[in-house]
Amino acid sequence: MKNRRAFPMDSSRRRFLQGGAAALGGALLPGLLPHFAYGATGGAPEKKEVRIGFIPLTDCTPVVIAAVKGFDAKYGIKIIPSKEASWAAVRDKLLNGENDASHILYGLVYGVQMGVGGPRRDMAITMSLNNNGQAITLSNKLKDKGVTDGASLKALVAKGGDYTFAQTFPTGTHAMWLYYWLAASGIHPFEDVKTVVIPPPQMVANMRVGNMDGFCVGEPWNARAIFDRIGFTATTTQDLWVDHPEKVLGMTAAWAAQYPNTARAMTAAVLEAAKWADAAENRAEVARIVADKSYVNTDVMVIEGRLKSEYENGLGRKWTDPHAMRFYNDGLASFPWLSDGMWFMTQHKRWGLLKEDPDYLAVAQKVNRIDVYRDAAAMVGGISVPKDTLRSSKLMDGVLWDGKDPAAYAASFKVKV
Repeated sequence: MKNRRAFPMDSSRRRFLQGGAAALGGALLPGLLPHFAYGATGGAPEKKEVRIGFIPLTDCTPVVIAAVKGFDAKYGIKIIPSKEASWAAVRDKLLNGENDASHILYGLVYGVQMGVGGPRRDMAITMSLNNNGQAITLSNKLKDKGVTDGASLKALVAKGGDYTFAQTFPTGTHAMWLYYWLAASGIHPFEDVKTVVIPPPQMVANMRVGNMDGFCVGEPWNARAIFDRIGFTATTTQDLWVDHPEKVLGMTAAWAAQYPNTARAMTAAVLEAAKWADAAENRAEVARIVADKSYVNTDVMVIEGRLKSEYENGLGRKWTDPHAMRFYNDGLASFPWLSDGMWFMTQHKRWGLLKEDPDYLAVAQKVNRIDVYRDAAAMVGGISVPKDTLRSSKLMDGVLWDGKDPAAYAASFKVKV
């Protein structure tokens, strides 16, 4: 069966922020205010409790750590992580105001912004939560048929038969990684195979009962498939694109406008948590925390290995991956690059989700709130904000993405809708 279908902070501003914070802090008794003096950014948070939705994935770490380790209290807020069942639920609770913000798929935010991933709403992204750390898992049934990579999968598909692959949301990151990898292997993701949507925590169970032949999802569910001996890692997403964008801290634009001080405080708390979680000496503790049933709900060992860059693919290969999941990466993983948002729109256009080319840069400038990130970085301190807002990378097929001509890039692919 087939289915169709950077802005730098100038030194004078930095001195003003630092001086204002010191002056205000010095005028108050110790303990009466949190770590940061709010006067530098316009006042105390309007909301003291902030509900942040998340999906049970390792990359929810910055949100969870901000709440568990008390980084939220330093900025005058209390973060309440809200565990959700699916990305559709994350979207709906964000749009109806049940949650204030979310750990959310980059491409989901842009899908909503463009009206192709649910009800259209103006959205805001104040920081990226991680780079890397996803994978494409294929079933052991495919391995038994000689499939170990994209080339051998193409050879099998060419012989005929129905094959099903799962991703987590139609406009999301995992859909785009899966489609890109299949297409780079010469497999049309809509004409040659079937693709379905499955929530991340349900991927392994569905593969176990034979509902799909492969899936793309975040950790720890790829490692879990190997641990349970039902699948193997065909490729990691960092092999597809080193330091690729993944999850973000997202909210509606209306919420960010109504609670600007809260948005800054929340971003600062999550940013500082991301920096703490990225330190190698903290990775074991991170694994213990996020493995808890309140969060990812799996064995610590399933999370810890790949979180510490220790990989095995289920085919006998073991390696240390220098590009495993990063939450901070010297600020490069946290900065909301405009080119990252633009890339997802190019893929939405490639696969027919967008019928016309949007003004890629203008949309990204509207959604990716670099101004909020800049203020949050100043609140945390010691964080360098990139001077440029675009970055360039070569993906697995050698195609360069630099954000300079997104319409031409979207049209350049041989395999597309």
